[in-house]
This record gives sequence, structure tokens and C-alpha cells, in this order.
Amino acid sequence: MKVLLVSPVFHGYWSAFASALEALDLDVAVHCYDTAGRVGNALAHRYESSGVADRVRGTATAATIAALADADPDAVLVVKGDFLGADWWDALAASRARSALWLYDELSRMTYDDATLGSVGRVFSYSPDDTRTLRARGLDADVLPDGFDSLTAFTPRPSERVSFVGSRYPARARLLHVLADAGEPVEAYGREWSRNPWDVLRTRQWRSAGVPAHRDIDRSTYYGVMAGSVATLNIHGDGHDGLSMRTYEAPGVGALQLVDRPDVAQHYDVGTETLVFRSDDELVELVRRARRDPVWASGIREAGRRRTLAEHTLVHRMRKVRAAWA
Repeated sequence: MKVLLVSPVFHGYWSAFASALEALDLDVAVHCYDTAGRVGNALAHRYESSGVADRVRGTATAATIAALADADPDAVLVVKGDFLGADWWDALAASRARSALWLYDELSRMTYDDATLGSVGRVFSYSPDDTRTLRARGLDADVLPDGFDSLTAFTPRPSERVSFVGSRYPARARLLHVLADAGEPVEAYGREWSRNPWDVLRTRQWRSAGVPAHRDIDRSTYYGVMAGSVATLNIHGDGHDGLSMRTYEAPGVGALQLVDRPDVAQHYDVGTETLVFRSDDELVELVRRARRDPVWASGIREAGRRRTLAEHTLVHRMRKVRAAWA
């Protein structure tokens, strides 16, 4: 089966999705629809109703339609895809290809209507709530959680710090300060935390978060950071029903994950495969226990990695997508 993967660049995850499909003996062509230029894409997202946004989206849509014609695939997997215009969805529906759409964000943050979603063979969402909503509206929808890229090699980077990798939100900065104020060393990775002049200019984060910070790092590197840290934080905050990639990546690399979502229990055994904190005090205590009881921490790391490799890799996720095309 020849598959066209249509994906945003999104921190290079397109390559992980493609590799997972290829691991299932599928012939994969890739089109990243938001590569027209960082400045144009940033303006299109920031000024969604502007003429600039319309032109950027129009160019991206035309290029994606051309990629569909060039690939002539048996099946198409669109990841997120709400940046693309109606002409793309019409072209996809008119093609002979089977199709699937994978949403890794909440519907409330996107601009889809039921007619567009209904034109796709199967809609997958990382959000159980959104999946129930779509089904109630008569759409063919199923839950497809995020997963761990088990095909990317990494080298652990030992550190006595608690790590956080991801976007800078006030709730995340606050929790890093909670740990730092309790005497626990922390570090954050990502352009919004970085004090590099270019990062400050493009993110407009004029004030430092007040914690040790580093620039963006690629997936292999941050896998090593998480694996080598005394513990790694996974902070979702409010407004997210689905569980993030990090939920599976952290235990997948053998990290000691501290996550703020008790519903992670639907995928991992809390206390033996991953750890959940429900308060500031509990977060501090879990980190301190990890330091004073490395055997306990190691057991959780090993069990979480085994569970992830058995059930929660991107290959597992793509197997479910392939089954929808059967």
C-alpha cells in the first residue's frame, strides 16, 4: 500500500510518523504542508483573518493538492490539517485514496466543520471527549492517543536536575519555581524559556522565567535529557483533554515521569509505571523520594519503559490507522 502522509512540520514529528508507517511495510511519501516559510506561517497563524493568511493558506493548499496528484496514493493520513483550505478536502474526497485524519489538538482550537470532517474516511482524535462529541454528531471517529517514537535512537544525559521540555506557560513556570524554592535543581528546554537573543525576539518572552533554561533541542536530544534527569515533569494544565506526546515519551525512554493528569491511569499503572502529583507538596515529595530511593525510582523507570514498548509506540498507533484502511 502506498501512503501519503500530510503533516505539519511540528518539531519534526512527521519523520516519526513516516518511520512508524514504514515499519508496517507501507510505502510512504511525505508532504509537510507548512514549509512555505517561518515568517509567512507565523503571520498566518497570528492574523488568521488577514489577506496574508489567506495567501499563505492558499499556497499551502495548492502545494498539498499537487503532492496528492504526484503521489497517487492508495491511502492518505492527514495530521491536524486545519491549516489547509476547502479545495484540499475536495481534492482528497475526489481521489481514489482511502483517508484518515489524526487530530492531536482539541476541536475547540481548530476550525473544522462537520461537512469537512465527514468527507474523511475516519477521524482519529487524541481526545476522548472530542471523539464522543464527533460520534454523537454522526461522524466516524475513534480515539488515537499520542505515542512514543521507539525508532529514534538516543543517549541518556545524566543530570541531578528535574527537567521540563516544552512550551512556557505560567502554570509550568510556577511549578518549576515550586521545586527550585524547595531546593530542588531544575532546568527547562525550549525557545520560550531560552534567553538566546533570537529566541527572545521571535517569542517575545522579554522577561526570564527565572530558572536555568536552554534552547530548543531535537527529539533524540530531549529523549536523552529526560532519560538522564533525576525526574522529568509533564505538565498539561487546564484546557487539554488528550494526553500529550510526552506522556508516552518520558516512560518510553526510561525516564521517571511526574505528570499532573490522574487519568494517565487508563494507560499506565500509577505508582509502578509512572507517577502523578496532585499538589505542590506531593510534587516536591516525589522528587525527594526519587533522590533518596534510587532503587524505587529505577523500578518505575523500567516498568514504564516495558509498558510503553509493549503498547504505546507510534508503530502501535499507525497499526490502528492501517486497520481503518483495510
